[in-house]
Amino acid sequence: MRQIDFAPLYRSTVGFDRLFDLLDSVSGFDGEAVAYPPYNIERLGENEYRITMAVAGFTSDDIKIDVKEQSLTVRGDKKAEPKERQFLYRGIASRAFERRFQLADHVEVKGADLKDGLLHIELVRNVPERLKPRTIPIGASESVKQVEAKAEAVN
Repeated sequence: MRQIDFAPLYRSTVGFDRLFDLLDSVSGFDGEAVAYPPYNIERLGENEYRITMAVAGFTSDDIKIDVKEQSLTVRGDKKAEPKERQFLYRGIASRAFERRFQLADHVEVKGADLKDGLLHIELVRNVPERLKPRTIPIGASESVKQVEAKAEAVN
């Protein structure tokens, strides 16, 4: 696999370091090809998302979900079983894991639920009103109307 060199872009951009680091991390250039646990990312609506992770054998006490800045981290640490069991075949993994997701601006974790071996993490994008597109009506602004009213009062 080819590695992309972002060095030429650093010369002409300011403040995009985080973006380039993010591109490096998601492209898999760090040598890690972690596939456990498998997961899905769904778009449920215009501003709603769901991450579903297959965590068979884990309980809600074994899983920890943290959100820090724009990063969502899901950790699973299976507690040791008090009784030693003898497996003839072990296909259900119970090893510890850590999975990180980079969240876009204004994406918040709404909640999480563990059911039937699937961990569902609900996400929502809450864009502040000042950042949403809006239509500006054409006409005299309020300050112009006030100046005109004062001018008429003086006359």
